[in-house]
Amino acid sequence: MSHDFQADIDAVARIDAVNTILNVVCQTTGMGFAAVARVTEDRWIALQVLDQIDFGLTPGSELELVSTICNEIRDNGRAVVIDHVAEDPTFRTHHTPLQYGFESYISVPIVRQDGSFFGTLCAIDPKPAKLNNPAVIGMFEMFAKLIASQLDSADNVSLAQAGLASERQMAELREQFIGVLGHDLRNPLAAIGSGANMLLKTPLNEKATRIVTLMQGAVVRMESLISNVMDFASGRLGSGIELNKVRDDMRPALHQVIEELRVANPERQIVARIDVETPVHADKARVAQLFSNLLANALTHGAPEQAVEVEATAGAEHFQLTVVNGGERIPEDIQAELFQPFSRPSGSIGRPGLGLGLYIASQIAEAHGGTITVNSTEQETRFTFSMPNG
Repeated sequence: MSHDFQADIDAVARIDAVNTILNVVCQTTGMGFAAVARVTEDRWIALQVLDQIDFGLTPGSELELVSTICNEIRDNGRAVVIDHVAEDPTFRTHHTPLQYGFESYISVPIVRQDGSFFGTLCAIDPKPAKLNNPAVIGMFEMFAKLIASQLDSADNVSLAQAGLASERQMAELREQFIGVLGHDLRNPLAAIGSGANMLLKTPLNEKATRIVTLMQGAVVRMESLISNVMDFASGRLGSGIELNKVRDDMRPALHQVIEELRVANPERQIVARIDVETPVHADKARVAQLFSNLLANALTHGAPEQAVEVEATAGAEHFQLTVVNGGERIPEDIQAELFQPFSRPSGSIGRPGLGLGLYIASQIAEAHGGTITVNSTEQETRFTFSMPNG
């Protein structure tokens, strides 16, 4: 049957130096018994023992705590050293040496890195011994610190191993999570989108057309949310933002984003100036996702009565995309947090979104070697994405 302190017994047994420490203690002091003991508020358990005087203890043996001096050491945290019990004014009538029949005794506390009391390194012998001197006391204190350090190191290794196991489990959950998003949500969403497109090709009354248009907008928003969450899961839990860069005309991708968000926000006005004659070396799909996130953010948080303005330019060396919306100024402290995951501007409660759009956009910008900056005044808020076009 396993001892209820078996974990501590095993932990000390795994420290190779403990047997050497007990041997050195006995050889240096001439004492016949040395031990590492676990001492709690109500238990005294021998964890490792060197017994040359037939004291009768082995690893796992237990003494009644109140019968030991270690109980007092636990209370005050100070070592106890006795050269000769019969001549010691404090301990010559103490119940512990009378009960166990020893004349010399030394015990020093083993204190863990967090300050908790673990137990003691102790030695006893039926004969007197010269113990109360700096050399012997210093040796015991050094060995006690070494044992505590080894126990802490073992715990740290165990924690690291547990952390690795947790990371592996997290990776598996990530793959399952991404799989659910990529298949179980996107497939039915695609079916809804296709159905809405087919309905719009049939004769519908005004009310039905408006409902189907709203359905298309909802599909666009859901696809954007799924893309953002998938990228967040990949970026934070695994591979990061992947790019497939080619040099191509960026205009169709940008116009498609604008049209999708016009469908999703029929009540809003979007004014676009797309001056991108020069081909852009980038991942078009990712830049479109970045643009969609910036534009959706402007439509969500900008003043609804004002148009959202978009401007894109490209040259031989740089590509730049700017999205401007009216509305209240964003405070400086909020601006510093905008590109953090799950960041939501003040006053955004009740508005759609997870607070991942700007974070994902910043990650796409960074993957392209670019930046996104924000400049907010009392009149407008301007997000600018700039990247090299090399």
